[in-house]
Amino acid sequence: MFHLVSNPLRGLARNPALPPAALLRLAGDDRVSRWDLAARRAWTDEAFDALAAHPDPEVREALAQSPGATGDQRARLADDLSIRVVQAVLEGPPTRWAGPLPDWVYHRLAGHPEPLVRDLLTFLPGTPRDVVARLARDEQPGIADAARALLDRKSYEPPTLGRDEAVRFAADPADWNRERAAADPALPTEWIAVLAADPSPRVRLAVSARPELTEAQRAAIDHPVTPADAVPPLEWVLASGPAELDRCVRSAHPLLRRSAACHPDLPADLLAVLTADPDPAVRALLCAHQAHAPGELVLESYLATGDEDLLRHPAFPRTGLARLADDPAPPPRALVALDPDASPALIERLSHDPSGRVRSAMAADPRLPRPRLLELLADERTAEAAAANPALPAPVITRLLRAQGVR
Repeated sequence: MFHLVSNPLRGLARNPALPPAALLRLAGDDRVSRWDLAARRAWTDEAFDALAAHPDPEVREALAQSPGATGDQRARLADDLSIRVVQAVLEGPPTRWAGPLPDWVYHRLAGHPEPLVRDLLTFLPGTPRDVVARLARDEQPGIADAARALLDRKSYEPPTLGRDEAVRFAADPADWNRERAAADPALPTEWIAVLAADPSPRVRLAVSARPELTEAQRAAIDHPVTPADAVPPLEWVLASGPAELDRCVRSAHPLLRRSAACHPDLPADLLAVLTADPDPAVRALLCAHQAHAPGELVLESYLATGDEDLLRHPAFPRTGLARLADDPAPPPRALVALDPDASPALIERLSHDPSGRVRSAMAADPRLPRPRLLELLADERTAEAAAANPALPAPVITRLLRAQGVR
């Protein structure tokens, strides 16, 4: 069996017990990327501030997007001299569950001398409304116009080609043009009926998802949708009000229910309905977009999809994961290390698991007995995970750094 050789320096970069001075030395080592440096699950203020002072702006940029950093920590880079670092602060980590930036960051950056930074504020959903109002008076016309457009935004209005152009697209031989026409609000009724029987399943699906159709009309259209089909959520559903959203949640059409699962203001009663949805894609989208999704559903979705971002979900259940220790599949067994009540004996037992994924998960657990930890550190297949273990003794960390040539 092929095994990837791990890099113990990458593990040390994630180790919360690594002294900040050693972290800075790793930041200058070509074997450790800037993203390795920023990959910690959590940061002490001391370690974060040490790396935030690093002279390389690429290191600071990665730190500004560290998923393990809090919003308050990332905000400390808002005054960085590098525009790219400031942009990274505003864009945030590549996870849906990152802590928000404090409001003062937006207020301060609304007065930033670089127009690019101020312009970016008009594209971010988290920019406070009073900051947008300030930007509406910006000296740069493009920024001011974009901010005023946000302030004047009306209720959702679907884009349209216009009646004549929609008809022309509906008669076009290209599937993608007919698909676009099928969703256009200006398409005449007679053409909707024509496209409902179109030979292309994508065109029929687009017709079936029109907002004005009744459930009976949708059911009369052959619109195959499988759980594996990745179809973007419908904009009109995402913008729907309470009554229309309720209708979508209870629709027999899977695309309407999938889109409803992504709604930014999904109420608790409708969330409960979708929790029991028979379509696994609906349940997965619910977990990916709703902070109040049930914890067990989040766990189920993670095991079904392998979406690592779900491990950061605020509802992801940790207590009780020890029950998965004897699961026949490796991913559930690896989760045992996240259970705060898992015993050292269980962690040690799973560190001998036939799966390298499971052994690596246990190698990073501070409950692992020291003799076994040192064994895994000496094994090139688990050395990286073991080097990230916060229970690794300081003398061992020092020897490891020296052995790797880090001075």
